[in-house]
Order: sequence, then C-alpha cells, then structure tokens
Amino acid sequence: MAGRHMPSLLRPRSIQARTALMSAVLSLVFLTVIGFSLDIAIRNRIHDHLFMETQRVATDWISSMGSGGVPEPPAGHKDLVQLVDSRNRVITASRAARGLPPLTTPFPTGQDPLQYRIDCPDEGRCVVLTAVRVLPMQSRLFWDGEPHAVYAGRTEPGLLASRRLELFIGIGVLLMTAGWTWASWRVAGRTLRPVREIRERVTEISVRDLTLRVPQPSGRDEIAELARASNHLLEHLDTSVRQQKHFASMVSHELRSPLAGLRTQLEEALLYREETDPYETIRTAVRTTERCQAIIDEMLTVARVRTAATGEPELVSLGALAREEAAARTDGVPVHVDVEDEVTVLGNRVQLCGVLTNLMVNAQRHACSRVDVTVGRAGGEAVVTVLDDGDGIAPEDRERVFEPFVRLKEGRRRDPKGTGLGLALCRVTADTHHGTLRVEDSPRGARFVLRLPLPAGVSPVGAGQALSR
Repeated sequence: MAGRHMPSLLRPRSIQARTALMSAVLSLVFLTVIGFSLDIAIRNRIHDHLFMETQRVATDWISSMGSGGVPEPPAGHKDLVQLVDSRNRVITASRAARGLPPLTTPFPTGQDPLQYRIDCPDEGRCVVLTAVRVLPMQSRLFWDGEPHAVYAGRTEPGLLASRRLELFIGIGVLLMTAGWTWASWRVAGRTLRPVREIRERVTEISVRDLTLRVPQPSGRDEIAELARASNHLLEHLDTSVRQQKHFASMVSHELRSPLAGLRTQLEEALLYREETDPYETIRTAVRTTERCQAIIDEMLTVARVRTAATGEPELVSLGALAREEAAARTDGVPVHVDVEDEVTVLGNRVQLCGVLTNLMVNAQRHACSRVDVTVGRAGGEAVVTVLDDGDGIAPEDRERVFEPFVRLKEGRRRDPKGTGLGLALCRVTADTHHGTLRVEDSPRGARFVLRLPLPAGVSPVGAGQALSR
C-alpha cells in the first residue's frame, strides 16, 4: 500500500507545488555540486598557503646552517620544526614540536628532496608540513655525510579539522535551496493567480447566465491568451444560447396559433357533430398541418445551417448558379441576370443555391415588372445584387426582415402562407460562409447585396475549368 501512495506524495496535484518541488530538487543538486567544489577549493587554498609558509620556514633554517654550526630552530609558536637523521630520529626541534615523534615518515629521498605532506595521526588534528632534505655539503660538514632532513609543519586550522567548513557550506546550501524554493513558490503562485481567478469565475458561470466573463490579464502570454479564448468562447456560447432561446420562443409563438386553431376546430367538430361538416374540418386541419409542417421544416433547415459542420467546400461559380436559378423562375415577373465578372467562391453549392432562390422569390413577390440580378466582384469579395422595382423596405426594417418569423405587412398581404424564415435562412447561410447579406440603398425597390470572400490563389479561368470537369 505504501508503494501505491508514494507517487502521489512525490507528485503533488498543485502545479505550484510541483514547480516548487522541482525547483527545490534542481537547486539542491546544483548548489550541492557548487558547495562540494567550494569546499575543495577552500581546502586547497588553505593547504597551499600552509605549504608555502612551512617551506619558507624550513628553507630559511637550512640556509642559516653555516660554518658557525646549526642554529636553534625557529621560535614561532605555530611552527612545528624538527631536524631528523636518516633513521628518522629527532635531533632537535622547536619549542612547539619538542617531545613529539617525527612529524612524518618516510625520510625524503635524494631524488625528491622537497616534499609536501599532510599527516593525520590517530588522534588530534592533521599536520600540513614540508619535508626538505639538508644539502649534502651541509651533511658532510656537520654529520660526516649522514643525510639529515628538516620537517616544518603547522597544525591544520580548526575550520578544516573539525569539519566546520562542510557544516557551514551545508547550512548555506540548505538556506539557499529554501530561499530559491520559496521564491519559486511565490513566482509560480503569482503566475498561476490568474488561472485560479479564471477557475473561480468559471464555476460561477452557468447555462442560465452566460453574461459573466473570466478575468483577462494584460500581456500576450499563454494565460492571457487562454483568458481571451475563454471569453471568446463564452461570448459565442452566450450568443448561441440567446439565439436558441429567441428562436425557440418565436417557434413556439408561431406554432401556438395554428395548433390552437386546429384544436378548437376539432373540439367544435366533436361537440357539434350534426352542425359541422366533417370534410371541411378535415380540409382545414390538413391546411393547418401543412403550415405547421412548413414552419418546422424551415426551422430545422435554419438550425441545420447554423449548427451543423459544413462539409468539404467546393468551387462554386456564382454567375452560373445565378443563371440556373433565374432560368428556373418561369412564374411571376421576369428575372434578368447580368454577370459582370465570372467569380468563384468556396462553399456549399446547395446552401448558396438556396440563398439565391430565396432572394429571387422574395424579389419576385414584391416586384412590379422585373428583377435584376448582378454578379461581380469588389476588391477581394464576390458581390451578388438582387434588385426589384417594388416599394422597397424602410430603413428601420432593413435588419428586422432577417429575423426569424418577422414578416412585414406588405409581405403578409402578398404571401399569407409564408413562414418568415426565408431571409433568416439566407442571413445564416451568408454568415456560415464568412460573408454578409444586407439591404442597401437603391433609387427604387429593395436591393439585397450578398458579399462572399474570394478564395486566395484561384483565378476565374482555373475555377471555370475546375467546374467544367
């Protein structure tokens, strides 16, 4: 069981804790390496200094040995100086080294007369010393040629002997690791603070209220981009939910009246069987059902275009499509098509065909004598204009006509059976194709203008060849 819980202990859930833990581990390893290197450097520096001092003491004493004999050893209270013979017996020593055995063994050889050594007895501090062999001329002068040597040493400082250096370095490593870990914890906490605020705000947001937005920090880092993307998504969700609620309320309103009338007629037929013509009741019910079915079908079409993911787009020639749809409009006022420039767009052919059909049908319904359809381009957009010579649309109603189930008085008079979803479907289709559909000014009649982006890198000739294949 302990093995199962170990990974969770070593890997905390919090990103802040994981960041601090990783920083602590890395800083501890890094600072330990630095502390180990610093310990070696300090020890070597102190030892080198002691070697230089002991060598100076030994060589100065040897240099003072002349015709006047062997002088007394140096009297420094820190200097451990001994004169030993070839059998490593102490001949004379300084006051600090009297009574001590030889500071080091073995006796230095003739091939290596100067040696640096660190001797550590079983008890006590280590001795850093220099062993120097006396010159042969001096050995012949004083000891009949028997080799002698001078041992000059100093006791290792307490900082090194008691391991206090390692203790101080270890404490420093731990303090610096703790400081670095604390700094990493604070920095990670400050960095992740916007994330916590976003999480807290997201928990407050519900489907019933999508007006709230997450806090958006300044800057262009990943957290700021996440906040902007989240707000963008919330805005789209809010718009979609509001459209869905509005759409559902309008659908229920449009269906409530015919269904209520249908129910009333059926109830009257049941209550007044002898006074009611059953065939007339059935015919009326069929007409009401057809109207309800038309509303539901167009409602589903609008919902499908708005929410369904579009398939693979294809090259569509708007000029050819306009000619085909105009040729199919044999009833009503004539439709004239003028293709100023062959333009091709990427999109759903069936949906774009539905847009042109609805615009032409709407224009024929309100036109007096003719409908003009113009296909061209303006800048980087394909432009399709459908113009009728009717009474036109008032400026305050030019956006209302694209709302679902909105029908102006003239439209209800000319087409009592209409549902008011045709232009709404056209606007939704234009939006899904990253285009626009608006009612623009015209000297007479209503002028609907559809603008769609032109695909990059597709020429009209190439598009026509692609369509012909």
